[in-house]
Amino acid sequence: MTTFFIIIAAIAVTALLAYAVVNYIPRKLHWIISVVLIALAIFLVYKINFEVTKPIKFNKAKKAKYAKVIKVLKILRDAEVAHKKVTGTYTNKGEDLISFIDTAEFAITQTKNVPKTIHIGGGITKEIEERVVDTVGYEPVKDLFVGKDYKNMLQIPGTDQQFKIETGTIEKFGTIKTPVFEIKVDKSLILKGMDYNLIKQEKEAIGGENIKGAFLKVGSLGEVSEDGNWPPFYDKGDKKDTDE
Repeated sequence: MTTFFIIIAAIAVTALLAYAVVNYIPRKLHWIISVVLIALAIFLVYKINFEVTKPIKFNKAKKAKYAKVIKVLKILRDAEVAHKKVTGTYTNKGEDLISFIDTAEFAITQTKNVPKTIHIGGGITKEIEERVVDTVGYEPVKDLFVGKDYKNMLQIPGTDQQFKIETGTIEKFGTIKTPVFEIKVDKSLILKGMDYNLIKQEKEAIGGENIKGAFLKVGSLGEVSEDGNWPPFYDKGDKKDTDE
């Protein structure tokens, strides 16, 4: 829209100058008009090029900023998943989550079938196999985060603020309460300092190659989910990182 108005204004100014040249300006001053028109043409080309390339540069910078935030959100998600696996629930205390990684352990279990005799009445017995789960060892949670900067995972990259972690429960089947968590950050905070109108458009994105909505987030307080709301291409480097 800005480019359109620039073009219209330039055409109007050119028309006025042409009219003035023909009717009011002496021939000896026509060179001044020529200089003005050349300068106007150069300015117009520059502005059009700037307006065309601005969204391209914005999208490139936006994706780089988002990738840094998503990398940290993945670490937070892994920490919450590990916390739930060990304790049965999530936590909304970031510092406790860091301490948990440093000190907690996963139980290594082994499942086996054990023969068992049961009485079915009338002096009759029956041999069955009962599944038994035994703990055979422990593994430090910290081993899962080797190479990941979990000590600084509460800090939102590129800002002076920290992630806010929210937890809750959702009722399933009317009686079963399932723990949930959500970590989100407003896009405008991540993109602070960039073009206001493009940020506004970004917050209204409906999906596809863009991140839907006004927030970049992982988890949900409205449904049972540990997923992020970003497109799959932000996860392309995960397998490579894991292999390394």
